[in-house]
Amino acid sequence: MADDVITLETVKIERDGGSTFIILNRPDKRNAMSPQLHLDMCEALDWAEEDEQTKVVIITGAGGHFCAGQDLKLYFRGTEDDPKARTRARRAAHEWRWNKLSMFPKATIAMVHGYCFGGGFTPVIACDFAVAADDAVFGLSEVNWGIIPGGLVAWAVTEVMGYRDAIYYSVTGDKFSGAEAAQMKFVNKSVPVDKLREEVLALARKLEAKSPAAVRYTKEALRSVRRMTKDQALDYLNCKSDALKHMDPENGREKAMKQFLDDKVFKPGLGEFVR
Repeated sequence: MADDVITLETVKIERDGGSTFIILNRPDKRNAMSPQLHLDMCEALDWAEEDEQTKVVIITGAGGHFCAGQDLKLYFRGTEDDPKARTRARRAAHEWRWNKLSMFPKATIAMVHGYCFGGGFTPVIACDFAVAADDAVFGLSEVNWGIIPGGLVAWAVTEVMGYRDAIYYSVTGDKFSGAEAAQMKFVNKSVPVDKLREEVLALARKLEAKSPAAVRYTKEALRSVRRMTKDQALDYLNCKSDALKHMDPENGREKAMKQFLDDKVFKPGLGEFVR
């Protein structure tokens, strides 16, 4: 397993206890996504998945902004004469922003500050949780360029936005704040920007304390059952519960039952495990 933080060209990795910050690191471009950044993010997430110290992954951006969207010059103009490079960039962009993040086995949090535009929406939606600064600025500006939200963005926004909000902001191109994002539940909550890291780490510490297997199986279960019928969901969830019971190396269920029933040290809803 990986023990040391890797070094990448356009992405920084920083540890904070059991949480790992994966930071888009093109601050001079407001972290607009280049082909190299897409490749680096794939590598960073692969590393974090295998890293034993990492319990929670936090996705954010350097220099006061989350992500200004796709770097149009490097992504489109820079690869127009190199179809293989364009294919690699397109594949990597989709892979990390949706495939890897939406199915990541560990808890993921998007920490959004400054600008979050266009293609930057997808990783926010793919993360399990999202916390934004009150004054963060979100925008789907593609319509102003005469195009639709690219990649999976047009589909992804309908996963977490109400239909009316998704249509309104996609078609008008209007911007909305972090506080408004929280009101419409595009993000879980918003806080003053000077409290953002503190709030995100408080959530991360809560998640770190949970059974890793229970977190993973719960995430997978909720994502899977959303489009199932009731009977399909019941069958799937019974199987998923049995799988967790037999595949959890920490025996979280047995430990929790013992703490609650025998040791009397765990009171659900009134506090965490007493260790």
